[in-house]
Amino acid sequence: MKKDIDCFDDVKLLVDSFYDQVKPDATIGYIFNDIAQVDWEAHLPRMYSFWASMLLGESSFNGDVMSKHIQLNRKTSLTQAHFDRWLQLWTATLDQHFEGKKADEAKARGKSIADLMLFKISKT
Repeated sequence: MKKDIDCFDDVKLLVDSFYDQVKPDATIGYIFNDIAQVDWEAHLPRMYSFWASMLLGESSFNGDVMSKHIQLNRKTSLTQAHFDRWLQLWTATLDQHFEGKKADEAKARGKSIADLMLFKISKT
């Protein structure tokens, strides 16, 4: 039986494992690596903070996620297929490592975030 997400180390495992899948992915990897040219050493701690805030109630994240994605969409069109793949990898990573209420919440929040981002970038 897998455990649920209940501490920062779990969030770190989730985020690291997820991005280990994203980086080489044929559908979305190039967006992170080539278009956004993500500085992983800077990005990963921000994502730990973001997801710890979302799932654990920590208030450590400070940032504007939406405008970053709007700017990225101006460089390359972010499509439903991109967000679907992101969500597929997110869900698969959660299923690989966790189960329980927080894991289910992480899936639901991931879907809500992906849907909202796609909606907002399509309006710009």
